[in-house]
Amino acid sequence: MAKQTVTWTAGVAAPARRILLGGLCVLLATAASAAPPARTMYTDALTREQEVRVLLNGAEATPAVLIDVRAVISAYEAVVKRYPASGYADNALWQGGRLALDAFAKFSQPQDQATGVRLLRKLAAVYVTSTLAKRVPDELARVDSADDASPAAAPALPAARAAAAGPLATIKEIRRAVLPDAVRVTIELDAEVSFHEERIPDPWRVFVDLPGTRAAPSLVDQTIRFDGDNDIVRQIRIGRHPNHTTRVVLDAAGVTSYSVYPLYSPFRLVIDCVRPALRSEASTPSVGPASPVSNAAGPAVGVPAVPLPPVAAINHAPKIPDLAAVAPIGPTTPAAPPAKNMNGGFSIARQLGLGVSRIVIDPGHGGYDPGAKGKGVTEAELVLDVALRLEKLLQKAAGVEVILTRRTDDFIPLQERTAIANREGADLFLSIHANASPNATARGIETYFLNFANNLSAAAVAARENAASGQAMGSLPDLVKAIALHNKLDESKDFASQVQKAMIERLRPSNKTVKDLGVKQAPFVVLIGAAMPSVLAEISFVTNAQEAKLLKGTTYRQRIAEALFNAIRKYQSSLKSTTTVALQ
Repeated sequence: MAKQTVTWTAGVAAPARRILLGGLCVLLATAASAAPPARTMYTDALTREQEVRVLLNGAEATPAVLIDVRAVISAYEAVVKRYPASGYADNALWQGGRLALDAFAKFSQPQDQATGVRLLRKLAAVYVTSTLAKRVPDELARVDSADDASPAAAPALPAARAAAAGPLATIKEIRRAVLPDAVRVTIELDAEVSFHEERIPDPWRVFVDLPGTRAAPSLVDQTIRFDGDNDIVRQIRIGRHPNHTTRVVLDAAGVTSYSVYPLYSPFRLVIDCVRPALRSEASTPSVGPASPVSNAAGPAVGVPAVPLPPVAAINHAPKIPDLAAVAPIGPTTPAAPPAKNMNGGFSIARQLGLGVSRIVIDPGHGGYDPGAKGKGVTEAELVLDVALRLEKLLQKAAGVEVILTRRTDDFIPLQERTAIANREGADLFLSIHANASPNATARGIETYFLNFANNLSAAAVAARENAASGQAMGSLPDLVKAIALHNKLDESKDFASQVQKAMIERLRPSNKTVKDLGVKQAPFVVLIGAAMPSVLAEISFVTNAQEAKLLKGTTYRQRIAEALFNAIRKYQSSLKSTTTVALQ
């Protein structure tokens, strides 16, 4: 099957339900013919684009259509994220970029124009041998011409130009800290800014572009080296790009995964780069700002605004391969079919034979949000300790890759936690929390999946856990729609059942009075938007004297981690008997 490049034209409006049906038909058809995952993802996005184009070009297009448009653009970006060396990545950038620009032309939302420009520029810079890359300058010229001709050109500027028009934020300091299993780089600024991050090969490095910024004089065009340190992230480079964009590059050979997230008061951007495995020797607890070293070769050494290696040069680097190229774990016997869902049927994930290998663990709260407090124990500290214990268990399991949303006592916005899981292409998302109640006798364990609360107790728990979401009332329609269209509900419910069962079985020997509060549903913000099965586990009540006493001990915490590990492995085996290796 040849890859497709399509420019859609206006047509007769079709019922909205065809968007879902069309995408489902493509998924089933391609899965039945054993199509490679990259092709499946791309053709699915292409079909969904055809449907949203009909609605976008309709005379009565409403702002609600924009949500569907952006979902299709995200689907194109997912192709590039997971299969950057495939023959579909350049097409995905082209289709997604042009769709974003057309959405901007319809609704005049600057973020859509910024997305379109970003995707097209990435196509031209990374896939220089693609025939589509040659068409990017003309497309961008058309965008600039439209901006200049518009009487409302000021609000329609591309992201970089709009940022340049206003006051610039200053990068005040860049710090590196060595953690037990990761290296953390913190970029401190004097104002909040947008950012774009990527990881590129030959050699492997992570970069962050910060539009509308300038570096402090001591950091301009500098390279910060960490001499005598063989750890990952051995140097950090700061370069200047057009339109007041600062690029910060981390030389990150050996990094298995990374996450980028903002923190506030003061505003800073945190980049956590994870090592392949925990080091046996003691790590230095912290390394302060290093002395910058001037670049002998002039400004922006190592961060040139020139095209990156073409796809042909990237193909030999380690990539996430097509499913057919991934070796199975254990015996090479045919994989047994998955078991039925707990409701007796087969979800779409099981019909397509999907499995789980990359898992994101989310320790709730942190930083200025300690969560629930009990006698001698706080939720943020407790769940982080459990998450780190769970990570160690998962690292020993074959074919499993684990990523944490936080590793220290930092606050991560609820929406960013799910965004980390989506960016990392996770197959499973587990958020760990501890419960609280004004009733000191309340105790027990309960596990939630995303849906509307169906009782007052679940609603109260959701209200407490969502208190730090920072969402405004204007977000209500989008949030409600995201919950209503949650397409991983069956799998999330199954995973929640495995977590609840494993917790009760593992903790009962140490806590004879442990109470099974069951599996419940509630609208947790931290689960909204997850592109994979996701659950939230309330592991015990810190406000119950007996449970708080147990939670302070390392033995009980280890049992909780073991229970969660057992649940994950049990859920994996329920999908199919042979899992695949998660390759970076």
